[in-house]
Amino acid sequence: MEQAKIDRINELARKSRAEGLSEEEQQEQQALRREYIDAMKNSLHATLKNTVIVRPDGTRQKVEKRDKE
Repeated sequence: MEQAKIDRINELARKSRAEGLSEEEQQEQQALRREYIDAMKNSLHATLKNTVIVRPDGTRQKVEKRDKE
C-alpha cells in the first residue's frame, strides 16, 4: 500500500476525532481501511507461505493452512 494512502487514513482518523467526518469522507475512510487490511492480509499470507518450522529433531515442515473446525 502506498504511503500516501496510509497518510490519508491517519489524516481522516485525526479529523474524525477532532471534528467529525462528512458522509463522503466516512466512505473514503472505510474504503481505505479495507484496502489496508487486505494488503496486510496478503503480506501475512506471503510471509507464512515462505515460513518453515524446524523441529528439534531437525525435520523441516512448511506452514500449512489449517481447516476450521
